[in-house]
Amino acid sequence: MRISAHVRNSADRHEVTLRTDGRVQGLTVPPRTTGPGSGVNGGELLFLALATCYCNDVYREAARRGLQVERVEVDVEGEFGGEGEPARNVTYRVRAAAQGSEAELRELLHHTDRVAEIQNTLRAGVPVTLAEVKVEGA
Repeated sequence: MRISAHVRNSADRHEVTLRTDGRVQGLTVPPRTTGPGSGVNGGELLFLALATCYCNDVYREAARRGLQVERVEVDVEGEFGGEGEPARNVTYRVRAAAQGSEAELRELLHHTDRVAEIQNTLRAGVPVTLAEVKVEGA
């Protein structure tokens, strides 16, 4: 699966385009009201990625087990320090309702934590490389 994200920002516009294997969709993210940039910060989006990945993976893994999940709620929180410092104390909590026993649901939720791709990407500390810089005249 090939995934990409594109941000285009100017004085009063903020456009986000996401692509997965050729499927393109926009995401509404407001521009910053106090100047140029995005109305949400990267930390918020990172934590949203963790919550979204886990939520989607619960449904995927439940389907593989023949479990019918009725609801998933995920809360992610953590801290950022000074400029350039990575996040720390990142934790998440999940509440879910499903058909089946409490033991089956608990095992599903713990299994999902072990296989959630975004969580595992952060846990592995994957390198991120600035591949190209282009500068245009104003």
